[in-house]
Parts: sequence; C-alpha cells; structure tokens
Amino acid sequence: MPEAPHEIADPEQWLFLDTETTGLAGGSGTYAFLVGIAWWEGGGLEIEQFFLREYSEERSLLFAVRERIAEHPVLVTFNGKSFDWPLLETRYRMSRKIIPPVPRAHLDFLHPARSLWRLRLGSVRLSELERHVLGCDRGADVLSHLIPRIYLDFMRGGPPERLIPVFHHNQMDLRGLAALSSRVLSLVSDAENVGQDGLEIFGVSRICEKRGENARARKLYEKSNISILPTETDRAARQSLARLAKREGDFNLACELWKEALGNSRQGYDAYEQLAMYYEHKARDPEQARQIVRQALDELRRANQVGDIAPGPYREIKARFDQRMTRLERKSRRPLLDLLAMESRAQW
Repeated sequence: MPEAPHEIADPEQWLFLDTETTGLAGGSGTYAFLVGIAWWEGGGLEIEQFFLREYSEERSLLFAVRERIAEHPVLVTFNGKSFDWPLLETRYRMSRKIIPPVPRAHLDFLHPARSLWRLRLGSVRLSELERHVLGCDRGADVLSHLIPRIYLDFMRGGPPERLIPVFHHNQMDLRGLAALSSRVLSLVSDAENVGQDGLEIFGVSRICEKRGENARARKLYEKSNISILPTETDRAARQSLARLAKREGDFNLACELWKEALGNSRQGYDAYEQLAMYYEHKARDPEQARQIVRQALDELRRANQVGDIAPGPYREIKARFDQRMTRLERKSRRPLLDLLAMESRAQW
C-alpha cells in the first residue's frame, strides 16, 4: 500500500466495491449487472447492492455508484485496479451522459495480500484468505464461473430464486474484503506484535521496502530471519536484507549474507554476481572478483552435469558470468599492457 494522506488512510472514507459481470453478444461488451458496495458506519459494515433487472437500468446504477463514491471517496477493492474499476469506467464512458467519478485514491488489497501470504498459501483468492488468514468459512458458495450463466438465465425468463446465492456471494466478498483490509492495516502498522509468524513479518518487510521505508524494512527482514522460514523464503529474505545493507553501505553485512547464500539457486547465483561486483568495483580487487566468477561457473557446470538446472536458466546465467569473466580478464591484462608500453617508450 502506498503512503497515503490522513483522509486516505481513514477507513471511514473508504468505499468497498465488488462487481459481478457478464459478457453479452452483439458488441455491447461486458456489463456489471450487480455492483456491491460497503462502508463502515456506527461501528459496523453497511452493505448496499445495485442490481440490473434489465439492461435499461444501467444508467440508474451508474448514477447511484457515483453518488456513493462522492460520499466515500477512497475506493477499496480486491483486484479492482485490473478488473472491477476499469470495467465500470468503460461503462461510464459508453453511457456518454454520465461523467465518471474520480476516487480520491484506489486501494487494491490484492497486492499487499500477495506480499503477505502468497508464499504460505500459493493461492491468494479472497475465499482462501478468509479461510486461512481470517479464520472464516463461507460455507456453501456459488462458483464464480457459474454466476454469468445464472444471470443470463434470469434475463431469459428463468426463476429469480437462483440469483440468491449470487447476491450472497457478492456480500461475502465485501465482508471478506473489509475484514482483510483491517488485518492488513494492523500488520503494516505493528508487524512486530501482530504478525503471527516469520512469513507475515517477511511479507510486511517487502511492503515497507516497496514504500521506501528502508530502515523499518531492514529491521523486519532481520526479525524474519530469526524465525524458522521455509528454505526458499529464507533465501529470499536474506537476499532482500543484503540488498538493503548494500543500499545503506553496510558491505560487511551484505558480503556475509551473500557468502551464506552461494549455491545452485536463483538467490545463490545472484549472490555470486553481487560479490563479484563488490570485489570489482568497491574493493578494487579484480582478481578476487575473477575467483568468485570461476566459482559460479564451476557451480553452474556441476548443476548442469547432474541435471539440477534447466537448460534455459543455465544458458542465461552462464552467458552473464562469461561476459563478466571476459571483462575482468581484459582488466587484468591492462596493467601489463600499460607496463610494456611504458618500457617501450623508455627504450625510445
């Protein structure tokens, strides 16, 4: 989540939004036939749903959504920056008579959710986050891919009762988004005390680094490294901590972390490269840099021989180190050539 002014960070200014959509034949595009919105009021969550009983009601729906955004100008979604809001903006433009609302800000909680929980869960679908992060279970829920068909059946004269699970699904999405946003806010503001494990603390550290809060990011990376993390996550955490240490000029810590990371992995080869760059450019020791590159090429060769690295990454990484070795060898020959040139001038 980006740094926000006070009114943007105030949840009472937030309008949670979730849409259910269907595509129509004949060039009319995709409609948001159900728009659910919610906001905090009086200590609870108020929910309102706007539904198209027929397509001619779209203008009324768009007006209503616009009015609610004027009242609560900070839009809050889950994947809404890529889907829900661009779709609604398109519908506003196609109406040609309604000026699209301009939210003061748009907070999409899919992105912090990925940083916080994808390493643990793999999937960061809202229903999965509700179950595994918030400890909630929706129970019976309509499958998302069935919703457009249910609506189209209704438009063709089907029974309206089949829409009840669709309304319930939309409500559950809004409730889940509201609860998830509260969880994310509490973690970002106080990860040291609220974080349940090293993985969550690592996730917050990634968010802090993206926001430019390097001192706090480094502190949290160090705290997450104390925890027992899965191997890949531990490597990623150490790589991130080394990157911040390098940025702050703490090359003792950075080199220590890079040396610990060396090996046949993405982070391992990055560590070889970072060490080579350090010895070449910072320590002014090209011979040590050449030794590091040789070690990396030997590691690559062994991994390739036993099949521990795929052909594509092998060729890509090897080309990088070959190029670095060529440059380092050219550097090592330059002093000798300069010396020979000086001797030649002296003889003349």
